[in-house]
Amino acid sequence: MNPLDERHMKMVQTPARSIESVRSFNRFYTRKIGLLQEGLLKSPFSLTQARVIYEIAHHEQTTATQLCQELEFDPGYLSRILKGLQRHGLVDRRVSRQDARQYHLSLTEKGLEAFAGLDTASRGQIDAMLNELSPEEQHRLTAAMGIIQSLLGARSGDKPPYLLRPHQPGDMGWVVQQHGIIYNREYGWTEEFEALVAEIVARFIRSYDPVKERCWIAEKDGENVGSAFVIKKSPKTAQLRLLQVDPRARGYGIGKRLVYECTRFARQAGYKKIVLWTNSILHAARHIYEQEGYHLVAEEPHHSFGHDLVGQNWELKL
Repeated sequence: MNPLDERHMKMVQTPARSIESVRSFNRFYTRKIGLLQEGLLKSPFSLTQARVIYEIAHHEQTTATQLCQELEFDPGYLSRILKGLQRHGLVDRRVSRQDARQYHLSLTEKGLEAFAGLDTASRGQIDAMLNELSPEEQHRLTAAMGIIQSLLGARSGDKPPYLLRPHQPGDMGWVVQQHGIIYNREYGWTEEFEALVAEIVARFIRSYDPVKERCWIAEKDGENVGSAFVIKKSPKTAQLRLLQVDPRARGYGIGKRLVYECTRFARQAGYKKIVLWTNSILHAARHIYEQEGYHLVAEEPHHSFGHDLVGQNWELKL
């Protein structure tokens, strides 16, 4: 039998009421979440532009070819979308080291800020919608959505493992808390270290210069799992500070990605070098710094946080 005939028979066998039910749901839901408005979530972006921004934000690195495959886009259509985002300074392209014919895509600082705005607005919209329902109704709704995804072929492996975003209110308290918990649990460091972290983030917020400084928060499954800061040390020197990844989120390359974004931002901000201070016992972090190209320039014993340690200064010329 001709494949076209088989598809036709399958369509004929589908009850008309089932087709109309799906179409009716589509009309309802697109109106409910505002997809019919000119700009998604009252932003200057169309639904397609916002989705491309979302996908790039959720990849450590990706290419136009990969996005076409994942989103099932026509290459020419995606190319036009990407060119528009590049013109507005939202997307950066760099030649792949593995294949000079491919370009790795990433969000610029402006792009990350745009994504953060879209993400916050989306969460707020869904939160407001769910707050109209009881806990039991929320469970029924999300369970039904899970069934739809399962039946229509969504794969759990498609979900990106994490994303990076700029800091938001509440993040600084989390950074202090996590440093206190993780370093006490893994190294036995005292509250003295937590106090130091609190002082660093307080100075960062009070004198924050968005042109020369940046904080990244790594988020996985809606929860904060990592952080890193670039802080202005001098007009030509940046300092990387407070790199940390939640133990439950290790193994995804989050620490490496955070350090890479710090380097990329420091270059864009016009710094000539980026420096950091760490301790010799922090082997995993030191390995990441070495991979990024940092060099150990000095070290000195000291007694801090309840322990005898060896402090180290590292730097990377940009």
